[in-house]
Amino acid sequence: MFILPLSILPMKTPMLQTARLIKNSRLQSMVELFYDRQTGSGQVTVDDLPGICGWPTDEIHPDLTMLRKLSFIPSYDVYSLRICLREQNIPVNDSESLRLSPEKAQELARYMIMFTRPLTKMIYGDDSATVESYEDLLKMFRDPDVEKARERLFSMAKTLNIDVMEVPRFLENYGDTFMSLSYFRHCLERLSPYFTAALEALTPIRKHFQLRQNPNLMRVCDHVEEVINSVTASITGRLELFERRTHQMWDNISQEEFRTVKNMIERQHLTIGAALCGLTVKMNAFAREFPHARAGGPIKRADFMVGEMMQGLEVIRDAEKRYGNM
Repeated sequence: MFILPLSILPMKTPMLQTARLIKNSRLQSMVELFYDRQTGSGQVTVDDLPGICGWPTDEIHPDLTMLRKLSFIPSYDVYSLRICLREQNIPVNDSESLRLSPEKAQELARYMIMFTRPLTKMIYGDDSATVESYEDLLKMFRDPDVEKARERLFSMAKTLNIDVMEVPRFLENYGDTFMSLSYFRHCLERLSPYFTAALEALTPIRKHFQLRQNPNLMRVCDHVEEVINSVTASITGRLELFERRTHQMWDNISQEEFRTVKNMIERQHLTIGAALCGLTVKMNAFAREFPHARAGGPIKRADFMVGEMMQGLEVIRDAEKRYGNM
């Protein structure tokens, strides 16, 4: 979510073709020229690149123009990138770069079941078919021995009021739309234990006989707790709303009804992606600094909350205001 390999973009400068655009711990966009476990990360700002890359000073290099646009993208997840790159008219070298990998899609199979089950029922008329992933669903149409699936294909086209030849495109759009919900749900659940650990780290700070007398520090602790709780509650609420709306869609399924739900979900990709990207960066930084419950004492944790956790925290909360109506 917070790393964009520049190799997927038509960069003209050779040294940038192996670089990455990343969100640092303060949620600033930085160009990472190199990374090594021992030497660390070599990061520069976008505006530092002309001197480093030796670009002419009398004109703006096209790579600089592109990277300035990319630096404002709130999240580098594939769904936010599709929207932002399209809006900025930025091409990619390979469209597959803006799809989830087969490994990630397989990992999301358990989330996709709730969205594939209604389609299975439409195709077979019941839930007897074994479908554990979206790929399993598509196999139903590829198997020439499944005559019933063929019949259901025509029935599905009639129900949706579309031509039979349009069914594959509908299935592609359906799978992609709800794969995005599965992906965001997966990201949120993966972060859950880190939220718990970060919030639990506030307790010893608040109880420390010296630290608790610092009103500014106490306000920082309250603010960190409030932002984590409010943003996660907002994301959870949005995802639950989409899931309820999806179930309602099947009560009167049509191509128009699906398009309405699809557009509603896609309008929220930037909002959810931006918030999850910011939370992921912050939780990663916390996990690196405090890999287990006994790592670091209250004073070290207090320093982290003030120096690292607070920096850029408003970017996460402001994501809803900035992208919520898009």
